[in-house]
Amino acid sequence: MSTYIIRRLLQALLVMGVMSGLVFVGLYVIGDPVSMMASPEATELDRDAIRANFGLDKPLLHQYAIFMGHALQFDFGKSFLTGQPAMGLILERMPATLELATVAILMSILIGVPLGIWAGLKPQAISTRGIMTGSVLGFSLPNFWVGLMLIMIFAVYLGWLPASGRGATVQVGPVALSVLTLDGWSRLLLPATTIALAKAALIIRVTRAATREALPMDYIKFARAKGLAWSRILRVHLLKNILIPIVTVCGLEYGQVVAFAVVTETIFAWPGMGKLLLDSIITLDRPVVVAYLILIVFFLVMLNLAVDILYSVLDPRVRLQAAKA
Repeated sequence: MSTYIIRRLLQALLVMGVMSGLVFVGLYVIGDPVSMMASPEATELDRDAIRANFGLDKPLLHQYAIFMGHALQFDFGKSFLTGQPAMGLILERMPATLELATVAILMSILIGVPLGIWAGLKPQAISTRGIMTGSVLGFSLPNFWVGLMLIMIFAVYLGWLPASGRGATVQVGPVALSVLTLDGWSRLLLPATTIALAKAALIIRVTRAATREALPMDYIKFARAKGLAWSRILRVHLLKNILIPIVTVCGLEYGQVVAFAVVTETIFAWPGMGKLLLDSIITLDRPVVVAYLILIVFFLVMLNLAVDILYSVLDPRVRLQAAKA
């Protein structure tokens, strides 16, 4: 197992190096960040001074070599706009994004798994048709439209929930959490629900398919023949054997939400990493964008590694196969 983890870490380093190079070159080709930093009245001498100050007057490969040399020392440079360390800006926003993603995925699991199991057990029921129709809508409706509709209904018409911001937070060590305050929950519900509705649609379909596949299996038939209660069959025999596809989907979707929650965070003015990334791309703030990419790639690789390790906990056969390999 330790060899497997080391190999995955080395793969992560390789992927981060390749992706950082691609993004670095892409941002270099798109435009000149000096035009964003200099005032309209700035002379060409002023612009040259800004380029020299940030090292933008050097060849691209030289700039990238300097950046990677600092990155190996966990120094990802300073933001062109604020002058603050790029990784510090991202880590400052990271708890908000992780909080939003975690609550959204937990909500989608609580919605998707029970409804998916029900749809798998009762494939011909009218309620199942309603559930599957709802899952199709969850796939089809874009997040920005769902978010705007939730704002219109619950914030504008009913006035039950605020439409933007993160709300009050509680400091837990170095991390500020809004889930520990009532005001934080009131501002978290709408963006989390926007994400959860789309993710629950996928979890419903995966859970339903896994349930339909597991029901004809011998272990389910034997459990029913022994006269075990349906609640025990579902909890011990069915759910345990359909967890791997559910864990796979939830792990992938959680990583996707963390990496690409920019639309939801923008609509609800949620102060997370996605909104910071969008602002940095617009202003060509190269250090922030590349540092964000490196952090997210590492996070996704570690998340996939955690999911793989969880497989071996859920199903010992996975661990045995890995040992033979």
